[in-house]
Amino acid sequence: MKLKTYNGDLSSIDYLDFMMLDIYGSIRSVTIPKGHISEKVITEGIGFDASNYGFADVSKSDMVAVPDLDTAFAEERPDGTILHALCNVRAMDGSIFEFYPRNVIANAMEKVRSSGVADEAKVLMELEFHVLEDVNYATDFAHSYFRLQSAEGIGPDYYDLPRFNIHRGYHRSYPDDRYFDLRNEMVNALTAIGIPIKYHHHEVGAAQLELEFDFLPAAEAADKVAIAKWVIRNIAKENEVFVTFMPKPINKTPGNGMHVHQFLEKNGKSIFSGDGMFGLSQTALHYTAGLLEHSLSGSLLGFSNPSTNSFKRLVPGFEAPVCATFAKASREAAVRIPGYLKKGEERIEYRTGDATANCHFMLAAMILAGLDGIQRELDPVAAGYADARNSAKKRFPLHLNAVMEGVRSDNEYLKPVFPQELIELWTSMKEGEARHVYHAPTPEEYELYFNA
Repeated sequence: MKLKTYNGDLSSIDYLDFMMLDIYGSIRSVTIPKGHISEKVITEGIGFDASNYGFADVSKSDMVAVPDLDTAFAEERPDGTILHALCNVRAMDGSIFEFYPRNVIANAMEKVRSSGVADEAKVLMELEFHVLEDVNYATDFAHSYFRLQSAEGIGPDYYDLPRFNIHRGYHRSYPDDRYFDLRNEMVNALTAIGIPIKYHHHEVGAAQLELEFDFLPAAEAADKVAIAKWVIRNIAKENEVFVTFMPKPINKTPGNGMHVHQFLEKNGKSIFSGDGMFGLSQTALHYTAGLLEHSLSGSLLGFSNPSTNSFKRLVPGFEAPVCATFAKASREAAVRIPGYLKKGEERIEYRTGDATANCHFMLAAMILAGLDGIQRELDPVAAGYADARNSAKKRFPLHLNAVMEGVRSDNEYLKPVFPQELIELWTSMKEGEARHVYHAPTPEEYELYFNA
């Protein structure tokens, strides 16, 4: 992809691409050709049917999308220059559409600011994914299968190639790392449009890669994750490979998380450094307790891990945290305090989430959970979250239906940022996904039970 930042000159633009987010956090778009690009279109937007994005029923689905040129970037294609821009969405009467992901995260940050606790939430996102040369899958009433192949030794076409152990890919260098140049191409494209990447590397599993962002304000980070996933998939397609952000695409190998390093900021300074446990402030400890309490109920996991596949990653033994614990330098803890930080740089890392999340919803719910912990002055030590010996008693619900029940029963901290109607829509939708997956027989069940 040939991407560049937008210089403010619409005269050189051949197409204006309105990028909207659906309820899953994926990008949809409507493209306006040059002859219809006008000041009115830019300031007043265009109408669209939100019911097809999963947000509203057909009787009240008409919405207006207005491009946010602060998010705009240009793409050079053979048929012209396209200006892509994420959109703000409102109802036809001009009111804010509170279900829309960008509005949810904006409202969450407004709640933080109005509380007086902080001015900003800063987050650093780690985006993990698999790259595959070939993917086939299908399901019907009488068949179900998937078949994957990677040049790093996955699949029959690559069994006879020299390859490293499938579990020993962490920080592999080329030529063992077959996707080094691909990651460079992805990073070049992302940095060209203002998405800051600190570094990239091969992850633990074969065909598993990671890009780590730099710190950004939470709302901006959510936007950039959505755009980055779109860019990464497009660059993969150009290179005739496939990318998946699925938490667990390959059995018995490490899964893909979306870890979130974070701290709150007031008057331009972090309020997470202090003299408490692990060098954290009392505010940071209260915030951590809020994250873990609402994860233990399942409620926060309902937004950070909202897929059936999430709970194939969240199993013991693969650096995937399954218990409400926090610790310094431990990659098994749900909340980790990095051990390499200097005094005054302390932050926390929430390690449970994955990229099947709608990132705007996930970050909003996470910040609200932490804010609830601060306002209630929750103590993570008194709650037993610092004692690894209690981890078995603090295990998260590890089933999509269970975490959705958590969202239904533990959602006061989410209000009014997440309207009750949105909570009901989200839980009903996800419970429908659970029925679709859990009611279907699997090939593994045929292995175990066909001749029972």
